[in-house]
Amino acid sequence: MPQLIHELIFESARTVPERQALGYQGLGLNYSALAQMVRQAADAWLRHGLGRGERLAVYLEKREEAVVAMFGAAAAGAVFVPVNPVLKPEQVCYILADCNVRILVTSRERLAQLAGVLSQCPDLHTIVVTGSMDGMEAPPGVQLHAWRASMQAATPTPPHRCIDVDMAAILYTSGSTGKPKGVILSHRNLLAGALSVSSYLNNVPEDRILCVLPLSFDYGLSQLTTAFAVGACAVLLNHLLPRDVIEAVDRERITGLAGVPPLWIQLSALNWNQARRLRYITNSGGVMPQHTIKALRRVLPQVEIYLMYGLTEAFRSTYLAPDQLETRPDSIGKAIPNAEILVLRGDGSPCGPDEPGELVHRGALVAMGYWNDPPRTAERFRPLPDRSGGLPIAELAVWSGDTVRADAEGFLYFIGRTDDMIKTSGYRVSPAEVEEVAYVTGMVTEAAAFGIPHPMLGQAIALVAVGDELDSAELLAALKRALPPYMVPALLEMRSQPLPRNPNGKVDRRALALALEQRR
Repeated sequence: MPQLIHELIFESARTVPERQALGYQGLGLNYSALAQMVRQAADAWLRHGLGRGERLAVYLEKREEAVVAMFGAAAAGAVFVPVNPVLKPEQVCYILADCNVRILVTSRERLAQLAGVLSQCPDLHTIVVTGSMDGMEAPPGVQLHAWRASMQAATPTPPHRCIDVDMAAILYTSGSTGKPKGVILSHRNLLAGALSVSSYLNNVPEDRILCVLPLSFDYGLSQLTTAFAVGACAVLLNHLLPRDVIEAVDRERITGLAGVPPLWIQLSALNWNQARRLRYITNSGGVMPQHTIKALRRVLPQVEIYLMYGLTEAFRSTYLAPDQLETRPDSIGKAIPNAEILVLRGDGSPCGPDEPGELVHRGALVAMGYWNDPPRTAERFRPLPDRSGGLPIAELAVWSGDTVRADAEGFLYFIGRTDDMIKTSGYRVSPAEVEEVAYVTGMVTEAAAFGIPHPMLGQAIALVAVGDELDSAELLAALKRALPPYMVPALLEMRSQPLPRNPNGKVDRRALALALEQRR
């Protein structure tokens, strides 16, 4: 029985070695070959000096090497850090420095983009590059190796000892203030999530799951672990257009597909006549609009639709079974297997039916906290009230910051966030991150970012900026150069007067959002 996340691959290699594990650009890799490559990568990372529990970052699009590098790090007894490929160099650098990354796996083109910032990552000692290295020079103080040469030179090396409560991954997610925070996931967290999700989705070895979401996103990584948990195939896709997804569903004989609301809104308007093998689709990362659900049920009448809720700090929390979609399409369902979801008041007491309260997640999926950030960890990971009356050590749970209610039958309904986080295109965006970039331009004296309702994105990012003779086109151009597309404000408003403040002296984003909505 696997106890560590990479052992899912090794177990399938033992029982179904010839079954396809990965698909990429029309080529397949069976479990026997994938297990061999993961072991080879583990040996390579150890040969390159990766210590027990040290971090290896992967800054690549979805591709074979990205999967092998991550699971190889886990097999070596180290920790993998998937970095979203759409992030800008300064944001990548922040992540590498924040969790003291020792080895970076990336491509030639991406490494060229990072050239100006790697000096700010003092713990980085090795970079492994996929593809050609002709004419490349190593950054000062860093060893540069080719992927293929690293794999070929690897010799069997005993891995660092590792047990299921050890760190396996750090996934970076935005916080409501300041820089992104690294959520620490143990082997137990990842394994429990994979087994839970695959059980309620009824995954089988014959499934072919299309991976369209970033592997740095817990929901995207879950597509890999869910497939590996049952010996199914994960097909990697870097799509440009929604049509690419539908074509891949047909071409790759896909049975399972996960997406976020903006993608489903686009896909629901297209022709799905060739999706004959598709068995289920899932949604998370935001509430699916009702008209989109109806459109998907119309174009995919034989496909099961699972509406889910999750947060990186607990991987996945709830799901609504497809047979409940007709009667309660606005529900996020009930707790996933091997988790309990509580709705609690501010004092920790349970809410009654239909009484709004905070969603609190307890169980094996509760993460290990935020990397090197005790204050924010203490804020989000808090003890539960002792319901038995005799526990000597309090149990820690994730207090989500989301307000929900549970009806008399226990079905949960999302009401809203209790902080200022912006949820757009399936991403959680910190207002402070957008504001900081605006300040760095030197064009603004004050800036406030916030979310406003949007029919496709869930929320769109609005930015209100104050500055002397501020040019909106020039500011927007600067923001586009510094931010990934999903963080660029969709609405930019200029002001000459100071922004409103709340009683604590902070910029009142809620008042700005309300005023903007009224004008719209």
